[in-house]
Amino acid sequence: MSKRRSDREIPKYQQIATDIAYKIVHGIYQEDQKIYARSAIGSQYSVSSETARRAMCVLADWDVVSIEKNSGVLIKSVDNARNFLNQQEQTRSIQNLKRNILDSAERQQREMKELYDDLTDMIDQIERYRSTNPFVPYEIVITDKTPYLNRTVGELDFWQETFATVIAIRRNGMLMMSPGPKAVFRLNDVIYYTGDEDCPDRVCRFMYPEQ
Repeated sequence: MSKRRSDREIPKYQQIATDIAYKIVHGIYQEDQKIYARSAIGSQYSVSSETARRAMCVLADWDVVSIEKNSGVLIKSVDNARNFLNQQEQTRSIQNLKRNILDSAERQQREMKELYDDLTDMIDQIERYRSTNPFVPYEIVITDKTPYLNRTVGELDFWQETFATVIAIRRNGMLMMSPGPKAVFRLNDVIYYTGDEDCPDRVCRFMYPEQ
């Protein structure tokens, strides 16, 4: 957080009070010294006399100065000016921490929204891909655990039982495309088929009913 941004968020009268306290602590103003009347302070800091009065009232509340009617402002205590500055620093530190926490929370909300938007976009793209590419195949390996070893696709009424369409069989490194209803399920064949998202479960239960 830049000092310039922080200063804009602090009331002007508070900034003036802090600046005067700083000058007192650093010896620019001395104890028992009278400084400018409120109107002169307003002119020096380019603020209204009411803003200057509020600044002096803040310092008077901390017993840093005393306001003498028709006689200006008297510096009373360097120690109180130092205490005032310490309190201002602590307040500013707390404000900065609060601002940082709020900024962090806002940033996390933005990041979560961006993540949500990205996930939504990814899901939409996947759905569009699936809708334009309905034949992305599933696969299953034929083992000796199936009761249908050496049976044909047609004999088993494979499509009627599973709503899956066999589109290829890989056997001994060779790929047979569109094998048709006479294709035989051999040991270690890899069967490629298409269907809806529940198809793999149906095929697995059909081919391996005991598992």
